[in-house]
Formats: sequence, C-alpha cells, structure tokens
Amino acid sequence: MSEATGADESSSPAREPGRPGSAGEVARLALKLGFTAFGGPAAHIAMLREEAVGRRRWLSDQYFLDLVGATNLIPGPNSTEMVMHIGHLRAGWRGLIIAGGLFILPAAVIVLIFAWVYVRFGATPEVEWVLYGIKPVIIAVIAQALWGLFRTAVKGPLLAIVGVGALALYLLGMNELAVLFGGALLVFVSELVQRRRGGGTMAILLPLLGLPLPAIPVLAVQAAASSVSLVTLFLLFLKIGAVLYGGGYVLLAFLRNDFVVRYGWLTDQQLLDAVAVGQFTPGPLFTTATFVGYVVAGFPGAVLATLGIFLPSFLFVALLHPLVPRLRRARWTAALLDGVNVAALGLMAAVTWVLARDAIIDWLTAALAVIAAVVLVRYKVNSAWLVLAGGVIGVAVWLVGG
Repeated sequence: MSEATGADESSSPAREPGRPGSAGEVARLALKLGFTAFGGPAAHIAMLREEAVGRRRWLSDQYFLDLVGATNLIPGPNSTEMVMHIGHLRAGWRGLIIAGGLFILPAAVIVLIFAWVYVRFGATPEVEWVLYGIKPVIIAVIAQALWGLFRTAVKGPLLAIVGVGALALYLLGMNELAVLFGGALLVFVSELVQRRRGGGTMAILLPLLGLPLPAIPVLAVQAAASSVSLVTLFLLFLKIGAVLYGGGYVLLAFLRNDFVVRYGWLTDQQLLDAVAVGQFTPGPLFTTATFVGYVVAGFPGAVLATLGIFLPSFLFVALLHPLVPRLRRARWTAALLDGVNVAALGLMAAVTWVLARDAIIDWLTAALAVIAAVVLVRYKVNSAWLVLAGGVIGVAVWLVGG
C-alpha cells in the first residue's frame, strides 16, 4: 500500500461496526445534540465524534472520517447528514429518520419561537452575552476533535500536504468544492501513477501542484415565479436543499437571490435577522428556513420550509450510506476518500481559525478556550456540559456588566 492511502486495508479500523443498536439510543443522542450543538457544522461534527466515537464507541475514527468525506460530496447540511449517517449505522432506516428528525426538531422549535417574537414585536432578543461564553468553548471542542481526526487521516506526506493546502487555499478564498474535489483528485492520481510507474509520493506531487483545481459547477433549479404561496415556498426550499453546497454563507446567497431579489418577500434586514437567529440557536443553521417560512407565511410556511430544505438530505444519505464501505474497500476509491477526508479536515481547520478570531476577543474568552481544551483532554468531560457552562459564564458577565 502506498503512503498516499495508508496502511494495509486488512487491518484498517475503517470497517463498519457490525453490532446494531436501538432506535432509542439513536433518539437520545440526536436530541442531546439538537439541544446542545452550538457553533455551526464544524462544532456539531466535533461533538458528534466525541459522543459516537469517543463515548459510545459505535464506530472507529477512520470510519467516522470516511463518513465526513463522503458527506462532503453531496449537497445539504453536512453536520445534519452526519447525524443521519450515525443513526442509519446504528438502527437502519428508522435510525436515519429518527436521528435526522430529532436533531433538527429542537432547533426548528426554538427558531420558530424566535420568529413568532420577531413578527409580533419586530425584533429578536439579545443573545450576544450567551454567545460570548459559548464561542470560545466551541473553539476548544473543535480543536480537540480536529487533532484526533488529523492523526487518523494523515497517513503520509502527500495527505499532510493536501490537508495543509486545503486550509491555506480556503483562507485565500478558493471555492471549497474545488478544494475538496481537487484534494481527492490529487491523491487518486498519485495512487494511479505510483501503481503504474512506481516512484515516491513527492515525485508525483510536484508536477501536480501546478495544475489548477477544477471549477465545480453548481446546479440550479428554477421555480416558476408566482405570488406568495405555500407550494412556491416549499419548492424554493426543496430546490435549495437539493443543490446547496458550502454551508451558511452560500445559504445566505441562495435565500437573498430568491426571497429578496426575485420575489421581494423579505427585506435584506429581515434576511440578516433570519440568518442571525439560525446562528445563535443550537442545531443546524439550515433552520434559518423555519424563520423565513414563518415570516413569509406563518406557521404552515415554517413547517413547509423546514421540510423542504431538509428532505433532500434524508434521500441523499439513504442513497450514499451503503456505498461508504465499498468506497473504502476498493483501492482506487479509497485513495479518493483519503484525499477528500484530509481536504475536509483542512477546511474545518480553516473555518475554526476564522471562528476563533471572532470568538477569542479578550483575556476571559482566551482563558475559557484554554481551560475548556485542558478539561476536554485531561478529564474527558462531556463537551455539552462545557458548552452550557460557557453560556452560564456569558450570562454572569452580562449581569455583572449590566
């Protein structure tokens, strides 16, 4: 086996665990994360890894990484799809539906309450004081998970370079899909050439570094323009859920194009308020759709918007999940998967750096991040308790300051 793709596959820990679980344990995990997973997709994935790999030992780090890599290849909210994958792994189809539904539900309900307050009173409650304490803890949670996953993913010099390169390219503004697919292609080509001609990884890498990364087309599905209707609202969010790569910032662009520019159903300020609510509530950022749906069409609009944006993810995960073990077993696709894995981790590291600049703003937030990291590594404390503790500290700071 070449250094690009790692050790002998016969001893790889990437095999899917054979012992099935129960729908009840999947439900408990999904609900726990749904109420405590603040901080965006990178933080959600870090907390999911802690629970599913570290505490429950439902799967190995390598298999978890393979799921992360594969999930990055399909549209939709990656962290939500990862929860669905874990549910499917433990309890089959029922587990997939229960995990996805119960991870989404708490955030959707909380966002719906904020939307009701927003429509009734014209403003969202102030929550910056809560985030002040939560954000630095989230940075520590992500950093711990990244360290563990990088040690599993980086199996040779090429994969290390791809991971660091993904981080750098994202920070320089490169499209994340180009980074992901470019990393996969680089490792695949290296494996292919080494098999056919022999030679070291670096001999293959140097010529390829000069190649431009591919531009990844994003499909667009146009909904027929009409007056505000529940059918149109549902179809718009179904389209977004089916084609959206790239997370929150891309979601903002889609929503603005459809709801502000094309239909005029929202103002720019309303859209920014909707995204802000999605960011400071736990669970998936895509519950921004719940807020928008309520503002546009009341409770029925909120329900249909939420169903529309998340429904494609259930279908994509159901189709993708059986293929993940096959991707790892075949040497060629294993090379692609290894490339996607380290590129995805590089992107997570880059996003963490960006988030850290916003989260660590003074001596107290720096101390919170360091203390949380030490407690996580030394005492293996559940990250959900640390997140809640950070929120309490934020409230205390606000009360003292007030």
